[in-house]
Amino acid sequence: MMTVSENNMTIKVTPPAKGLFDLMIFARHADSQDPYSWVCSYQIQCLEPHNGEKLPENPFHFWGLHQKVRDFGIEESSHKGDLLVAPQGNLLLTLQTSRPLFAMYELVNKDLNAALSKKCLAAQAEEEKLSCHVLCPFQGYYRLSMFVKDIGGSTFRNAANFLIRCLRPVNQNELFPSELSMHCGSGISSSGHGLSNPSHSTPIITTKLGKCNITFHTPINIEVTASLSKDKVISTKYPLERYILVTHLRTKVSVCVVLPESGVYKVGLFGRSKDHKDFVHICDYVIRCFSDPSWPPFPRVYSLWRRGCVLLEPRTGALQERTWVRFRVKIPKAYEAVILGQEKTVLQRTLNAVWEGDVLTGAAGMEVKLAASFSQHCSSLEVILAFDVEGGSPASLGCSG
Repeated sequence: MMTVSENNMTIKVTPPAKGLFDLMIFARHADSQDPYSWVCSYQIQCLEPHNGEKLPENPFHFWGLHQKVRDFGIEESSHKGDLLVAPQGNLLLTLQTSRPLFAMYELVNKDLNAALSKKCLAAQAEEEKLSCHVLCPFQGYYRLSMFVKDIGGSTFRNAANFLIRCLRPVNQNELFPSELSMHCGSGISSSGHGLSNPSHSTPIITTKLGKCNITFHTPINIEVTASLSKDKVISTKYPLERYILVTHLRTKVSVCVVLPESGVYKVGLFGRSKDHKDFVHICDYVIRCFSDPSWPPFPRVYSLWRRGCVLLEPRTGALQERTWVRFRVKIPKAYEAVILGQEKTVLQRTLNAVWEGDVLTGAAGMEVKLAASFSQHCSSLEVILAFDVEGGSPASLGCSG
């Protein structure tokens, strides 16, 4: 196990059996691409072999930080030495950087396949810091290799190889969701898309209540949307897209998430400017909840749910049958707002620009729709939200703060 700094090198040797061994050392100038030259040799006599677990394979030869890691833009690591210990199977590695960097990570263990390995890592890239949350699902040794490149750079370079020892593994059901991007949480990507003042600075959100609200300040010309996913959905009546609601105010976006069941979820944020038709990925968040939430869904959202639209009440998309429900909603530039259900109900506009009214939901199985007209010269209505009417016990309707 070799660790190299700018002006010294350390080799730790664990002979695999009893006997006499030759250790040969080769070197070359740090800036050279010439072949390595033999420097010296040592003879090691092993009287009694160490029967511990083998170290993970390391094709990059060195352990710890690269000897020229400062040239890569990395100033300091949160973990010193060549061995990182994860007593409970989880670890947070942070590195201070002298400039913004992109980073990729590889986690290797003898029992870990490539698909499972990707569910063990959540990476965050900020202006002057790189972070990697690591989960270890097996006991033993791991190699965590880190690769970095400058923004606009063409290739990733191996900057560090950390040896991790896990004493007590985490439950595999608590690993991160599949297909997390290299941009988790707020950081270079979110600020590059104009998002600022995040409500959550770290990418992992743990909630006992089974709901959370992620907010950013946004410029006027940026539109944000979001997705919710989970690797194994056990039993939900509605698709997961119904459990996330994006509200766009003038200079702020709010992503409200309610969970239908326990587990680990991924929230993906996407954005586009007025000049572009397609949304591009911004960042991911991980939401963990191991209580037993069972929140009802939000209403189905249509394309006219845009900046300035705010659903005040009801905040659920599953309404109790044959019940009077108070509707309060903001719809900018609307000339008329109505509820289409068992019968048509015209909402009244208050002085503070809130459309409101009381609506009788009707029978179970029906759909109640919120629609609006956006032209005083045309009476055609555009559907904005759709609510499901259910039988059985009443759902908590709730209202917005």
